[in-house]
Amino acid sequence: MFTVPFARGNWEFAFPAGVTATMVETRPAPPVADPAGAAMAAVQSPVAGPSLRDLAAGATSVCIAVTDATRACPDHLLVPPMLQELAAAGIPDAAITILVAVGAHRASTDAEKREKLGDAIVDRYRVIDHDGANDAQLVAVMDGPGGLPFRVNRTAVEADLLLSTGLVEPHQYAGFSGGGKTVVIGCADEATISYTHGPAMLDQDGTRLARLADNPFQQAVRKVAKQAGLVFAGNAVLDDHGKMVAVAYGAPSAVQDHLAEFARPLFTVPIPTQVDIAVAGVGYPKDANLYQASRAASYLQFAPTPVVRKGGVIIIPASCPEGAGDGAGEQRFLAEMQLPGGTEGVITRARAHGIKPGAQRAYVMARVLSDISVIVAGIEHPEIATAVGCIPAATMEEALAKATAIVGLPATALVVPHALLTLPIVQG
Repeated sequence: MFTVPFARGNWEFAFPAGVTATMVETRPAPPVADPAGAAMAAVQSPVAGPSLRDLAAGATSVCIAVTDATRACPDHLLVPPMLQELAAAGIPDAAITILVAVGAHRASTDAEKREKLGDAIVDRYRVIDHDGANDAQLVAVMDGPGGLPFRVNRTAVEADLLLSTGLVEPHQYAGFSGGGKTVVIGCADEATISYTHGPAMLDQDGTRLARLADNPFQQAVRKVAKQAGLVFAGNAVLDDHGKMVAVAYGAPSAVQDHLAEFARPLFTVPIPTQVDIAVAGVGYPKDANLYQASRAASYLQFAPTPVVRKGGVIIIPASCPEGAGDGAGEQRFLAEMQLPGGTEGVITRARAHGIKPGAQRAYVMARVLSDISVIVAGIEHPEIATAVGCIPAATMEEALAKATAIVGLPATALVVPHALLTLPIVQG
């Protein structure tokens, strides 16, 4: 029997006869015994740059950019030490704004803010959502390609002191998330997101999972973050079970580099060859919608060598109660995948005309679906899976039956319970 995350629980399943299956997981690391205490110690000993108390001296306004509900970042652990240091520096509560970096996704609900930050913080401080479509709330920080400026949330840029939180984990474009990404992508305008997520960026060799050096996406993020004024970040590394295994604060790029060196050997796991079928686990909160859950397939196929051979199948167990997703980006993904021309049409349009935020997920999934089939097991709205070119299945048993019908028997399979963290590296 194998177990993968499903919503807030797990699914157990067995492969049919004729399928030889193995499982890969992130390498274990000891969880931090006292996460809150470790975060407090780390904020007082930054890996690089001045202390937060020194940076806060004389500031009259502070903005802390935090991750939204689609990220499993433990902001409830990362933000309080920052707030304590700001208080120690004499910054009043009223001078602090916590900005939820929703990017092109929908605004967060009050319940989501409270789950991410805790009631005490939401009740005490000003907590607002970024809105990348509101021109009045955006300000140019530097020139971008084609004469278009990079624009970032005005509250963030105009604050005397800009801080951020984030997770350091494999990211399909940035190599690793964390660092300046929460501000540069999560608090950016649509043009900035379109550029950083467009085909011209994604098709470059350096834009790869688990790669920071010479990564053009990462280079752009770091330049814009610096121009936006981001000077201090708190980032964490979590294991497959959501437990903190490392935490660091300090200058954003240094924090990201430091934690990426810790994370890389944990998350990259060798496998001998490509397989016919992969089961790519997602779990809460990424399986709230298909826009997010579909990342499991693209992460496996955009590894240095695609994990699944051409003609194979990836199964994503995901309930997706929000369907494709309610945000503008999610709806663009859904609309783009339904236009005439199938996957080739999506790819051709994106390369010829560029994309808007959210449509990059259509471009990436079109490239995936050009080579393999994707089955979404347990999806509450099966018509959404069909609409984006995937195959719905009510159960894992049905999904496996459909998969083996596609690839034939005998077949090889790989189970990746946490496919957005564990990166299988094909050796053969």
